[in-house]
Amino acid sequence: MTDLFEQDEPVTPENYSRPLSDLVRPKKLSDVVGQDNLIGPNSIITMMLKEKSLSSFVLWGPPGVGKTTIARLVAVDQNIHFEQLNAIFSGVKELRDIFEAAKIRKRNGRLTLLFVDEIHRFNKAQQDAFLPFIEDGSLILIGATTENPSFSLNPALLSRCHVLILKRLSATSLKKIMASIEVKIGQRVLISPEARETLISMSDGDARTLINLTEQIINWNLDKELDRDAVVKRLSKRMPNFNRTGDEHFNLISALHKSIRGSDPDAALYWLSRMMEAGEDLHYLFRRLTRIAIEDIGLADIDAKRVCLESWALYEKLGSPEGDLVLAEVTIYLSLAAKSNSTYKAFNKVKAVVSNTGSVSPPMHLLNAPTTLMKEQGYNQGYKYDHDYKDSFSGQDNFPDTVTDRLYYIPGDQGYEKKLKEKLTYFKDIKERRRS
Repeated sequence: MTDLFEQDEPVTPENYSRPLSDLVRPKKLSDVVGQDNLIGPNSIITMMLKEKSLSSFVLWGPPGVGKTTIARLVAVDQNIHFEQLNAIFSGVKELRDIFEAAKIRKRNGRLTLLFVDEIHRFNKAQQDAFLPFIEDGSLILIGATTENPSFSLNPALLSRCHVLILKRLSATSLKKIMASIEVKIGQRVLISPEARETLISMSDGDARTLINLTEQIINWNLDKELDRDAVVKRLSKRMPNFNRTGDEHFNLISALHKSIRGSDPDAALYWLSRMMEAGEDLHYLFRRLTRIAIEDIGLADIDAKRVCLESWALYEKLGSPEGDLVLAEVTIYLSLAAKSNSTYKAFNKVKAVVSNTGSVSPPMHLLNAPTTLMKEQGYNQGYKYDHDYKDSFSGQDNFPDTVTDRLYYIPGDQGYEKKLKEKLTYFKDIKERRRS
């Protein structure tokens, strides 16, 4: 790979005044940092370009990891006309103009590469509009999205595009970019090693943020090195990458849920804190924790739901930040509670049985008979009143005859469900004895 810090443009007063992001922008694909899985040797994009077999693809990844840069440099490498749109600000008219121009270029023997940022913001009709032009070769589409394409893009469009995943930039990659900045400006950024590490951390895997923060520091025209505390004080604190309705939102709640399910209170607290620090709606967190108590703890700990609801009510009285600690307590409690998904599995199984068996009527003995006519029709006939039997259990069959799959709830051996399992076994034995 070409040296990242190869200085192909000397720093002069003229170009030093350019925005730093423009000054350090990669000039070729080999200069892009941190995405070797896509542009390294034998990677998919490298092989497409090498074999002159470029096809449409979608770049899926967090902000500031090189999606726009890669698209531009692919067009440069292949000498293709480059067009760029942002789906937030563009509509049908802009698309029509680009499509018509692409058809004219094709007739003249030149391809068009259309880069659409935030492509998931286009509606179904707008996404479908690309299909005929991709299929007839008028244009190559490169879409960029921070959202999961499986949910945000039409299946028809997805089927015609590769989905390529970009990774959040590592600390090592961000340090390379920082070093590249210093090469470009011809001087060291005057901050201490500890401050440099903090700057990398504040950038949160986002090159654009790192460049912008570094540019702020350069513009301070420092004459001596600043330590970590001074840099943090001068820079406005950046919130971690988070979108309450986006993919990162679901990634973090998934991590929290699975950490609690895995009885790991430390990991659960970490993911909880990540979401709280990023400004997540705390009512949403209480709602999800209550769902976890239902789905993954169930009847193994019959107090879990009560703890969630009482804690939620307590938070309502205290508010934030005084009530934030309640969330931590609930998270620890759920993490260490006995676990069972027996109810969850039973309910999913019974829903499938109900879906397959249709609208089967209940057995006649289970039907009430408030009128003489209904009694004459056999309603309630043969019903056994359970309280008339020992242990208040008659053992009567309460399923329709046509339903043969009848076992749904199988208690686990954890917590309170162990007692429920013993009780079910007891009732089963009674039923078997009375049948024999």
